[in-house]
Amino acid sequence: MPNKEYTLVNDRYENAVGYSRCGASGLKLPRISLGLWHNFGDVDNQEEALRMIRCAFDHGITHFDLANNYGTPAGSAEVNFGKILQSNFQSHRDEMIISTKAGHLMWPGPYGDGGSRKYMIASLHQSLKRMQLDYVDIFYSHRYDPNTPLEETMGALSDMVKQGKALYVGISKYPVEKAREAYKLLKQNGTPCLINQDRYSILTPQIEDQVLPLASEHGVGCITFSPLAQGLLSDKYLNGIPDDSRAAHSYGFLQKSQITENKIEKIRQLNEIAIHRGQSLAQMALAWCLSSKYVNSVIVGTSSVAQLKENIQALNHLGFSDEELTQIKKLAQ
Repeated sequence: MPNKEYTLVNDRYENAVGYSRCGASGLKLPRISLGLWHNFGDVDNQEEALRMIRCAFDHGITHFDLANNYGTPAGSAEVNFGKILQSNFQSHRDEMIISTKAGHLMWPGPYGDGGSRKYMIASLHQSLKRMQLDYVDIFYSHRYDPNTPLEETMGALSDMVKQGKALYVGISKYPVEKAREAYKLLKQNGTPCLINQDRYSILTPQIEDQVLPLASEHGVGCITFSPLAQGLLSDKYLNGIPDDSRAAHSYGFLQKSQITENKIEKIRQLNEIAIHRGQSLAQMALAWCLSSKYVNSVIVGTSSVAQLKENIQALNHLGFSDEELTQIKKLAQ
């Protein structure tokens, strides 16, 4: 990593991606956020990771989304991001929204997983150490744990705010009724839920019926991940599985078995709609997510600066005709 701070683009906020107020809070999120789920671990290209973070910030992307288990091996994304912060952006920390999460398996034994107070607080302390930070802006419960009372998990989140280890708290991938209960508990604790993070794309639109409206009803913002369905909603898979794609790797969450011929045919038809709109399929998929009145920001996980720049261009054409929306809805079924 370079040992002196990066010289930033001076007009990064004048030509930025745009910002949306997160729920009923005073916090604004960039319409596009950069996720470090993939491509920022020890197995990945560190120089390209650095270039992507620089490019994102130069375009006004101020929000960087992490979790304790991101990267291969788990935790390495936070370590690498912390190094980049220290060497390139140390004097710009207050311009950034940095989020992390705890909830999935992180270390062996009975205390390295779930939603217990023991695990949640220990995990955040470890994340802060890996990133060399005093606090994160948003700390999430990464998933609902049915084996831990929700009061305990939400109490741990609230205490991290009260101790100054996090400025805001959120939940991710919670069932609707548990989300409703979590919103109530956090409000009672004096630390209202800022944000709900969930999967959302043309191919996975399920949260729009209940999860998104419920969050809005409680003044909770919404940020979505996997808007490109881990790359399926791009031109990568129109002609099979390329060697440099996520599905070609032995690690990661997108596997070859998930890419059926029926799914590829739907992707091809969606690509035709995108071409008629003058967009790439990826750009249309991002625009579709952002067309929801409930979505404050979408998290993109890119593998190159070129890909990140292409995604940002989606903001140039966010509107959809009724005919386009009808066609897309049919293909999503």
